[in-house]
Amino acid sequence: MNSSQPTRRWRSALSAARNVFFPETVVTTLPSGFRVATEDTKIPTATIGVWIDAGSRYENEKNNGTAHFLEHMAFKGTSRRTRNALELEVENIGAHLNAYTSREQTVYYAKCFSTDLEQSVDILSDILLNSNLNSRDIEAERSVILREMQEVEQNFQEVVFDHLHTGVFEGNPLSMTILGPVENINSIQRNDLLEYIQTHYRSGRMVLSAAGGVRHEEVVRLAEKYFGGLKHGDASANFLPAAYKSCQIHLPVDGMDSIYGAIVVEGVSWTHEDNLALMVANTLIGEWDRSRGFGVNAPSRLAVRLGRNAGVQSFQAFNTCYKDTGLIGVYFVAEESASEALVDAVVDEWRWLANEVNAEQVECGKRTLLTNLLLMLDGSTPICEDIGRQLLCYGRRIPVPELELRIQVSEVLFMKVQYDV
Repeated sequence: MNSSQPTRRWRSALSAARNVFFPETVVTTLPSGFRVATEDTKIPTATIGVWIDAGSRYENEKNNGTAHFLEHMAFKGTSRRTRNALELEVENIGAHLNAYTSREQTVYYAKCFSTDLEQSVDILSDILLNSNLNSRDIEAERSVILREMQEVEQNFQEVVFDHLHTGVFEGNPLSMTILGPVENINSIQRNDLLEYIQTHYRSGRMVLSAAGGVRHEEVVRLAEKYFGGLKHGDASANFLPAAYKSCQIHLPVDGMDSIYGAIVVEGVSWTHEDNLALMVANTLIGEWDRSRGFGVNAPSRLAVRLGRNAGVQSFQAFNTCYKDTGLIGVYFVAEESASEALVDAVVDEWRWLANEVNAEQVECGKRTLLTNLLLMLDGSTPICEDIGRQLLCYGRRIPVPELELRIQVSEVLFMKVQYDV
């Protein structure tokens, strides 16, 4: 089905959007390849951070967990600031310092007043480039990460997705967890962390992203001042291409009444031309939780059907993208007696998307997707994150008007192949 002709309602939405001011994302690439991207929303606060094209995907079985371990060590003190001095400085300016690691990216960012932007960049540069990585701190942090692992293991959704990656990407670094195995957490040494920094923290693989009350020229100046000494490096990172493998994984747990699981098919990469169409499809499938009380009046076909089954507790459609592949599926929680009916319902929904969905339903999905994407950009932090992620994934920030147009003309015909179940 080709939905490239916009309806009157969609044309009205586009017309209204064109009358809304969307700040420009300005990008400058320094001679080293280090990129600086900003969006000035003219507010008194800002979020600024460094997005790095490095995560657990760039590890191997021996050093799996190093990227995440390094994230923990960044806040333990530097050659210029002790841990206490770092914490006090951040507290004194009322800033928030944070970091996270994913399979393909590592991020360090600060939320602060716009007047404290330089001090925040100084701190970010210091913890990234001058961390002490003291052996005593490394030993102490092992127990912290092991406790974090225990917390992750109590999050059944995290457990399902980790096992899902282990199965479908068997033999590829994408199959490994972000935290790494216990034996690696107990054995990672200072040299392992230094080697990871020297290998992956290269200028061409890093983006300084800022949003809020920021001036682009000033952020460029700060990038040159505090990140000018970075090693030059190619913007492209070497990684082992992923190969999707169908599999079935069953992990019986004594005493557990519900099944936590996912049904999945191979998806597409960030840059694949069909990614937006898949996002529209996932929007049509939607999510549902019995505790929210929608019941049979839920907003999606699948929710209406499963809402009549007392054994189904919740479901959530997902579309996980990587550089060269992806996962499309539905995560669910249900009683064992309802699991077969739930899987049948999901497969039926995919067949409906492939063969029966009509133009009006697709249009509804497109409008909902656009609304959801724009609502996610409420505040300097999600904007900053969107900028950093898009520059690493696409090489640029996609302007909102272009995003709207891409969603509007997205082709749904390919779902006949994608959802060939």
